[in-house]
Amino acid sequence: MSEIDLVDGNLALKEIQKLDGHTDRVWSLAWNPAAGAGGLPPTLASCSGDKTARIWQQGPSGSWNCTAVLEDAHNRTVRSCAWSPCGKLLATGSFDATTAIWQQIGGDFECVATLEGHENEVKGVAWNSSGSFLATCSRDKSVWIWEMQPGNEFDCASVLHGHTQDVKMVQWHPHLDVLVSVSYDNSIRIWIEDGDLNGWSCVQTLGETSSGHSSTVWALSFSSGGDRMVTCSDDLTMKIWDTTNNPSEDGSWDGIIATGAADDSICLFHETKDSLVGGLSYSLILKKDKAHDMDVNSVQWNPNEPKILASASDDGSIKLWRLTQVP
Repeated sequence: MSEIDLVDGNLALKEIQKLDGHTDRVWSLAWNPAAGAGGLPPTLASCSGDKTARIWQQGPSGSWNCTAVLEDAHNRTVRSCAWSPCGKLLATGSFDATTAIWQQIGGDFECVATLEGHENEVKGVAWNSSGSFLATCSRDKSVWIWEMQPGNEFDCASVLHGHTQDVKMVQWHPHLDVLVSVSYDNSIRIWIEDGDLNGWSCVQTLGETSSGHSSTVWALSFSSGGDRMVTCSDDLTMKIWDTTNNPSEDGSWDGIIATGAADDSICLFHETKDSLVGGLSYSLILKKDKAHDMDVNSVQWNPNEPKILASASDDGSIKLWRLTQVP
């Protein structure tokens, strides 16, 4: 987003298209990272309380259409979705306690694997940067790490215990095999592979006493370089963490941070030029009121076209937005 001049602050979030099709709330969105390679058009996955995931693609005219409905693999809400780094596999996590792996075979998406093990609702799924590991997290308070094997086989490499409540989301560092999980227990946990024990262990817990959150931590995201992490919480705050050494608050962010919330709005934040004593300041540069008719559950910048933002809502719709400068 660095090409957008923020000096004047005259920014607008303009709706490009509204995508309708889901028949219940839309929980999560994922841009296919391989779009643009090998002729693959811009592609977005969504998942919903209607027990399905959908694939949306941009046509030659620029308009978006639903090209596939992924159904019959889950019998409850599909809460999260994530593309593998190569863009060929889509993982979906469901309240039915399973994770499905989808692959496009011919012109259709097929469920090629079902991962079972969690005791109840799967809340989050995430691939590491090489695509060799898939992490899943659940209301059962655990995080599972699955290792991908040839032939779309997945072995459980480790089950991580440490959170004392529902684990809301997992996310890998964009370049390192470092996993972060956030939870209803108000904490953020960082996990790495322990070579001696042939497993994974928690190397740091960020709670309220370490400048962390005072209520449920809902989500996290990394900067593209991986040197910063942002977390958002039910305590109505967003925190920026320096991940270059020992995580501590306050670090420079290399773009614009988008958030969605239960107030139906989308907010954009950016580091201000004026540093405060003892830290950097992040300012609200745009608030799009009534972006949706109900709660905004997910916002995702397009990694291949960084001025495009997708949002998903309890109102059952997905919206595509373009960040523009207003004269």
